[in-house]
Amino acid sequence: MKHITRREAIGATAAGLAIRASAASPNEQIGVSVIGVGGMGHGHVERVLTRGDVRIVSICDVDQSNAERAGQTVNSDRGKTPKLVEDFRTVLDDKEVDAVVVATPHHWHAPIAVRAMQAGKDVYIEKPASHVFREGRLLVEAAKKYGRIVQHGTQMRSSEVTKKADELLKEGIIGEVKMSKAWNCQRHTHRQPVADAQVPPGVNYDLWVGPAAFDGSFNPNRYNRNWNWYRAFGNGDIGGDGPHDIDLARWGLGVETHPNRVTAHGSRIDLQGEREFPDNMMVAYHYDEGKVLIYEDRGWTPYGLHGFDSGNAFYGTDGYMVFSRRGYFQVYWGREEQKGPGMAHGPTGHPEHMYNFLDCVRSRQQPIANAEVAHLSCGLVHLGEIAYRAGRVLHFDPEKEKFINDPEADKLLTKDYREPWSMPDPV
Repeated sequence: MKHITRREAIGATAAGLAIRASAASPNEQIGVSVIGVGGMGHGHVERVLTRGDVRIVSICDVDQSNAERAGQTVNSDRGKTPKLVEDFRTVLDDKEVDAVVVATPHHWHAPIAVRAMQAGKDVYIEKPASHVFREGRLLVEAAKKYGRIVQHGTQMRSSEVTKKADELLKEGIIGEVKMSKAWNCQRHTHRQPVADAQVPPGVNYDLWVGPAAFDGSFNPNRYNRNWNWYRAFGNGDIGGDGPHDIDLARWGLGVETHPNRVTAHGSRIDLQGEREFPDNMMVAYHYDEGKVLIYEDRGWTPYGLHGFDSGNAFYGTDGYMVFSRRGYFQVYWGREEQKGPGMAHGPTGHPEHMYNFLDCVRSRQQPIANAEVAHLSCGLVHLGEIAYRAGRVLHFDPEKEKFINDPEADKLLTKDYREPWSMPDPV
């Protein structure tokens, strides 16, 4: 993960971003707590610190070493260590906290986010916003009911590359976009099975497991950067980096609803070791308006399509556009694939996305990737996984958010929660 530096933040200011470089008085500052700082969350700590009008009130992590490391990062920048807490409920009770950044494992995203909104906090929530489909709708309903700002961590939505490509697509540079494709082809390795062990010192593993089933045992394979390969905690490839590319595929296709038909195929053909997901997957989503979105992942190749491990292709009636969240797009026209406009080495939107959220906390305007945007894109992650597990074509009612005459598939739209961590439903 690339951490943002203050020099990069200054460069962002020069590009016209809404960043307040001067420190505000304590009464004018937004009070923020970052929940989950073992990986991406630590990068968010650094991004928040580039804003003089924001104060990090607390750092929350069930792993004491993670919290202390992030606390030291804050101390080095601001000269003071924030509160270091283990239980996110302490954060929600803190009146000094206006907004939270949630960067925990996936199974905790929505349960924390909904509770935060109920406590009057705005929420920046890492992708995927939901661990199962139903959680996405509950996030939308909570944001509306409690009047909260929600930003989903699909950072490329805020990139200048995306904005320029969006202008061209809306101008019809490749005609009407009828089909889009997303791909994620990053080489993975997996751990071999290991015996259960003692919980590492300073870790509240019971709280880390939270709403997932728990028999009291600890296995190193199911913790600390490896949890995404187990359904109790993560969503595999399609829900790991996949939400970035799937979100952009839906954006490029221009659809603002759920699909009506989903087909998925996958298998294990190369990767060895523990994982509960296929190492390759193809999903096709069909929409009422006659549009198609295709997703492909290959966890065993060190190469992708058009030179990118993560990317998109938007197919129009007059040409196509290759797009990558690595900061690239290129237009091609006609049978001869004549080159049109393009951009390379563009920014990937990380600081801009956080700044958009913080600005919206102040203005109360909707951010660029609000709860509804998150649900429509993360819903594709879950519908694809359900179609793969069902092993058949699934027909979906976008309005009712239920499968048509398929109670077996409907059960997979949600999950069981370990008490006391069940989702409020309705919120």
